[in-house]
Amino acid sequence: MSGALLILYLARVSEAIESLEVRLRLLLERALSRAGRCIFLTGAGISAESGIPTFRGSEGYWRVGSRNYHPQELATRAAFDRMPDAVWSWYLHRRRICAEAQPNRGHVAVTDAATQLGERFLLITQNVDGLHGRAGALAERMYEIHGNISFMRCSVRCEGLLPVPAAAWADPSQPPSTGELRALLRCSTCGALMRPHVLWFDEHYDEESYRFESSLRAAADAALLVVVGTAGTTNLPLRIGELAARSGTPLVIIDPEPSPFSALAAGGQGIFLQGLAGFWLPELARQLRALTRQV
Repeated sequence: MSGALLILYLARVSEAIESLEVRLRLLLERALSRAGRCIFLTGAGISAESGIPTFRGSEGYWRVGSRNYHPQELATRAAFDRMPDAVWSWYLHRRRICAEAQPNRGHVAVTDAATQLGERFLLITQNVDGLHGRAGALAERMYEIHGNISFMRCSVRCEGLLPVPAAAWADPSQPPSTGELRALLRCSTCGALMRPHVLWFDEHYDEESYRFESSLRAAADAALLVVVGTAGTTNLPLRIGELAARSGTPLVIIDPEPSPFSALAAGGQGIFLQGLAGFWLPELARQLRALTRQV
């Protein structure tokens, strides 16, 4: 490409971004004039920018004996009942990856938006990595609808969550023996093996562990829905998007690729910002900051 053509191309890209920024501002103005909460729905795409492999990517495979298992085979209650040590080893490996990752610009921008919106803010995240919390998101304004890999609960339903002991995952060069690991992961109430506090593929959403009904109620009355980095392949996130769209809620969809959510936005009450969360979320937070100061 010649220098002149490159300059023309960059000018057109800049004009397109400016046009989207204007449309975003108008949409946010409309949203802030409505009653209800401003919901941010986030998925694996926002954490991919922190180096965490997406769950369905090739990086998720795990070898047990002579066989490679896909995450969708390991992340089930059936697999846990059949080979609990292997399933726990995989989750402890993923826990180390999450611990080594750092919140990125997208996570920080979501926290910035929460500061501007105050009690009107609600974060609904599919991510189990805990990066939103480490970026400053408040637990009382966050629904972790797929759980959190840093916690565990009894596999036979004793109540309560406990942190996964650091001794179980922190030092891969000196992992505990199977006996030591099982001792660390025993329920102190009934003696059963604990399980990761995550939603498995052969399980259903519920209110107690995954805020199912609360999420749907919030979506039905939302003033704004911002969807970031999720393909809409699981039931609850897609229902949240459909409920919000049906109610005429302004939608902001941020993703590198089109999705069922971008199709909802194309229905007339939303905008699809095609690109990375780390680019668009800081811009959205900046505009929210300017608009809330005007109120």
